[in-house]
Amino acid sequence: MSTHDIIQQRLESLQPETIELHDESHEHAGHAGAKGAGGHYRLFIVSKLFAGKTTLARHRMVYAAVGDLMNGSIHALAITAQTPEELNRMFSH
Repeated sequence: MSTHDIIQQRLESLQPETIELHDESHEHAGHAGAKGAGGHYRLFIVSKLFAGKTTLARHRMVYAAVGDLMNGSIHALAITAQTPEELNRMFSH
């Protein structure tokens, strides 16, 4: 199973309505962090569980879900975490 698949599997604990996970490691070739095994990922996730939570709390929820991957398989993780209502407001304008 690839790191991408493992990340997605672990994020299922957040009951996401939407997950978009992109491996951007190739864009960081030559970067000091890219020399190790960890990849660079960009995550867009929508979950009702984020309701009433600050951005920091939402990010902590994501980090808790991916757990030990942050110390190995993931070097960098850019997160956009929204509720379904926030996503709907974004598209209703």
